[in-house]
Amino acid sequence: MDIVFTRRSGWIPQVIREDGELKLMLGAGADANHDPRTFTFSIGEAHLAVIREDLARHLLLWSAVVPLCDAAGTRGRLDEDAAVALLDPILLAAPTDVDAAFRRIQWAMGPLISHGADIDLLERGQVCEAMRSATETSDAKRTQKYYADRRRAERGQVLGLLDAALLMYTGQYLHGATIPRRLPDAVNPALLPEVMRVIATAEQACAGMRIGRDPRRGKRGTDKRDWQRMEATVDAAVRRAHPELVDDAVRTVSFLMCSEATDRARSRPMEDDEEAAGDRAEFGESARKTSLSFTDDKGVEKKWLRSHSRTATAEFWEFVGDHYAGTNQVFTIEDEAMGEGIQLHFYADSVARVTTARKGEDGADPEYRVEYSLVDGIRGYRKLVSAFVRGGCAGLDEHGSWMSDAADLERARRRRDAAG
Repeated sequence: MDIVFTRRSGWIPQVIREDGELKLMLGAGADANHDPRTFTFSIGEAHLAVIREDLARHLLLWSAVVPLCDAAGTRGRLDEDAAVALLDPILLAAPTDVDAAFRRIQWAMGPLISHGADIDLLERGQVCEAMRSATETSDAKRTQKYYADRRRAERGQVLGLLDAALLMYTGQYLHGATIPRRLPDAVNPALLPEVMRVIATAEQACAGMRIGRDPRRGKRGTDKRDWQRMEATVDAAVRRAHPELVDDAVRTVSFLMCSEATDRARSRPMEDDEEAAGDRAEFGESARKTSLSFTDDKGVEKKWLRSHSRTATAEFWEFVGDHYAGTNQVFTIEDEAMGEGIQLHFYADSVARVTTARKGEDGADPEYRVEYSLVDGIRGYRKLVSAFVRGGCAGLDEHGSWMSDAADLERARRRRDAAG
């Protein structure tokens, strides 16, 4: 195989000579192993002459052949007869006839947009006129931007200048699922002050709010409800101060605030998370305890001792993070010396506190008093754990409505679920 003609851009189809025959060769799609597929079909000398001299016709031919390559899939053959049938109508016909041909066939806008074609003219079907601005070099982001705008338009989202600038600032213009960042250099300098005013509104709205850790979601897991609270707070403030913004612009700002808060949470030691929740008072109280025992539903046990450098709550939540799983959602903290403990039922958003009502004597089993309460997410669990470490079961009185009958707990759960 000899390369007869190629352009600087590696993706524009090349002309090769194979076994003495001229062929157009292009890469498109991928095989079952995700490797690029290569297709070839025969052309004539007259076609080669136009391809050499006319960049616009070369690009138009490429855009017309791409759908045929897509139709071949991961292992099918290119419909070479259909590809050859495109040559004369695109390379040798008059411009008005080329436009007419493009109204009859499937074609790919992406390659033309990335090579500088006028988008408005393309959408009106004036493909030859649109290609007057075409360049040999490509800009893939131009195509990505076009399709991102089209997806937004399908959702009824038409961006204004400030909307677009905010999405550029967060790096989410092209891909809304991208983790947002602060990219001031990506914004038109004339719009940057307005962008920063919106960001300042968001920062003021969530000042003092934090996203806590949730060990049930892994060692780097964070509280989903905290995220939702911060998101709702920022959304409301930004919409109130800047009602002209579309949903995508507001969402990208709240996403930025929540993502940054999540990063801060993941970088904090667990002890800092307890302090943020107002649980630092536990330190002095817990020093009087000799030990606590942590267990999970699989029988794994860990001891916390007074001599440990870390707090009981920090070690407990680390224990949860290490062992929590879909089949392991019940964790217990027990103070054996005091004869009391709490059992956390993560699968049911509930907790049980257990106290020894009467110690076993003369071979008799001890009697226990068990009370139940519903829990409002991981933040509620944190308060309960810290309160227990500070003051034992008696310290839990103000943290929940305690019920001695499990049936009452179930009825309370159904009422809560029905309420939404």
